[in-house]
Amino acid sequence: MDQQMDQQLASLHTIANKATAFLVDYSFQVVGAIIILIAGFLLGNWVATAVAKLCENRGVDVTLRHFLSSLAKIVVVAFAVLIALSKFGITIAPFIAAIGAAAFGATYALQGPLSNYGAGLAIILGRTFIVGDTITVAGVFGVVEEVTLAHTTLLTEDGVKVTVPNKHIVGEILHNSGGYRIVESSVGISYNADPVRAIAVISQAIAGFPQVKSGPAPQIGIDDFRDSSVAIGYRYWVPTQRYIETMHAVNLAVYQELDRSGISIPFPQRVITIMKDQNLS
Repeated sequence: MDQQMDQQLASLHTIANKATAFLVDYSFQVVGAIIILIAGFLLGNWVATAVAKLCENRGVDVTLRHFLSSLAKIVVVAFAVLIALSKFGITIAPFIAAIGAAAFGATYALQGPLSNYGAGLAIILGRTFIVGDTITVAGVFGVVEEVTLAHTTLLTEDGVKVTVPNKHIVGEILHNSGGYRIVESSVGISYNADPVRAIAVISQAIAGFPQVKSGPAPQIGIDDFRDSSVAIGYRYWVPTQRYIETMHAVNLAVYQELDRSGISIPFPQRVITIMKDQNLS
């Protein structure tokens, strides 16, 4: 029992000696590495803030501003990490080579995410659209709320956030209408009604809505000749966040103004002629 106890004490003594030697040899390196990391993070935040303010003063849009500030912070922090590793005698060159080899091997397994990042970089640098624009792509539309390297977030009028991977945006047909979206509607009037007067009435109804964009001006005219009516088409621009609300309100105003002006909206009619067979008489 005493021999076993002596062995355990000897092992603890050896561990204590190694720990003491490590602290003596590397204590300054550890403290120095920690200080460098803290300074690197602080400097990275300061550089990111400075870049963001500089871009804001130069009128750079918010998407590119966020990207450049984040990139500046990453570069500063990466340099701080590399310098901290050198304090422990870790050679940087093999470390970078290992990262490169791992990245090359992971390329095939991460083609989807990497393609999103590449597409996001193309969107940000190419400025295909910016935050606040209204885009229609991949069967969805909304106001651009955020653009990251991986995805783009759209906000609909209902407050729903739609996340679109960037690889589904780049290379596709994209509609960008700024902060507005066009409304296209039509209403049928009787062939006996005066189309010029109907156009004036519809124009007056639309003019009563201040949220309708004045430039370009609303477009109103004869859209089609139907079986039972003349279709008067009207197009106008409204804020994307009030698209459905404004469209419904304008349609109601158009209906009420036409009714007030005595212009009828006919329903489909069919004339049936019954021919009497003379042979039956």
